[in-house]
Amino acid sequence: MKDFKQEKTRVDQADRTIYDVKDRLDPAFLMDSGITPEIVNQISKEKNEPEWMRLFRLKSLKLYNEIPLPTWGPSLDELNMDQIVTYVRPKSTMKAKWSDVPDDIKETFERLGIPKAERKSLAGVGAQYDSEVVYHNVRAEVASQGVVYTDIESALTGPYSEMIRKHFMKLVPPSDHKFAALHGAVWSGGSFVYVPAGVSVEIPLQSYFRLNAPGAGQFEHTLIIVEEGAYLHFIEGCSAPRYYVANLHAGCVELYVGKNARLRYSTIENWSKNMYNLNTKRASVEEGGTVEWISGSFGSHISYLYPMSILKGKKARMEFTGITFAGEGQNLDTGAKVLHAAPDTTSHISTKSISRDGGNSTFRSVVTVTEKAEGSKSAVSCESLMLDSISRSDTIPVMDISCNQADIGHEAKIGRISESAIFYLMSRGLSEDDARALIVGGFAEPIAKELPLEYAVEMNNLIHLEMKGSIG
Repeated sequence: MKDFKQEKTRVDQADRTIYDVKDRLDPAFLMDSGITPEIVNQISKEKNEPEWMRLFRLKSLKLYNEIPLPTWGPSLDELNMDQIVTYVRPKSTMKAKWSDVPDDIKETFERLGIPKAERKSLAGVGAQYDSEVVYHNVRAEVASQGVVYTDIESALTGPYSEMIRKHFMKLVPPSDHKFAALHGAVWSGGSFVYVPAGVSVEIPLQSYFRLNAPGAGQFEHTLIIVEEGAYLHFIEGCSAPRYYVANLHAGCVELYVGKNARLRYSTIENWSKNMYNLNTKRASVEEGGTVEWISGSFGSHISYLYPMSILKGKKARMEFTGITFAGEGQNLDTGAKVLHAAPDTTSHISTKSISRDGGNSTFRSVVTVTEKAEGSKSAVSCESLMLDSISRSDTIPVMDISCNQADIGHEAKIGRISESAIFYLMSRGLSEDDARALIVGGFAEPIAKELPLEYAVEMNNLIHLEMKGSIG
């Protein structure tokens, strides 16, 4: 009989090609590391911000210094903010023409397929490099519908300044937790989207965030407002090359979904494994509105990520579909939260996690049903797949129900790959690694089918890289 053990191949730190190419560090401006009032004031000065934003940053910094680190998740003791650079400005101002972007930055995004994706299937694209947006464009036919898609800093000082001031960090106040406060103090870059009432944006908008500088943080802010009866699909992608110093991502996403509106928010996060991913995402949904989250979390050393939906209006609805892959040296603490604050609201949370080579994957969910939420329904389902005996998977659901007339359910499954299934696929000519990758791909397929084709392909490629131990 064939020796199947000899068939097994493993590629440790294989070439990540498009993701792991490091650009030469040549910024126009590099802030000193650490976080002080002087640094916060300097960031605001560099951006020529209105006085209210400068004061907002300083207030957030005060909260950051007062709020302790979380103690209930993966340890953050090794994250030293004195060694993190909070602001790196590339040698490019924001461009509306791709040809005007500097060649070295342009080549990075070309490798990632961003311009190609724009030409083929997207209504508009924003690209951020380190701390600043370097490119933003939206198709004329979309703009003619009254849709606004621009970098948030232009919106902050332009005709939408009052709209920004009204909504900025109202869903995620700096007092929410330590890294929300940090974000409020040093945020930079991000996107602003406004879809007028009744407008349906039939093809997606996309923002892509690339962090190149070692030892730096990225703190982009995404603010999306979808008015009554409107529709939008927004896609967000992130990546960074691997370094041997810590990088930090503490972005913020705020979604406002109007009456009978629908917003689908898809993201593939492909951070390298020196990244601390401490992102905060939150949606507010009015009567009859729907928010849909599609989330793929790959890479990063430690993650805290729990998108939250506040169902404010009657018959508001949320769906969350996510996948997490934790490998060697990774502790990924992810999940979702939902607040049912009105009658007949509905939520469905469905997640899958994969852990291997000693990786830790933790799923947390919080479902809160208030006294006002009679007739509400919520279903939570999490499935975990462990690929060896040294990995770990935990499920920590919280149900806080203050209403008797509610239908709430939770189920969790943890399992391993069947050796008989591996043997069967190997008997059909597959290597052991390919057989495992095929099974894992099938496990993740319900997530992939919710993504646009190009992003489903990227997710499947990331799974195969993870299975071969070749992601950063």
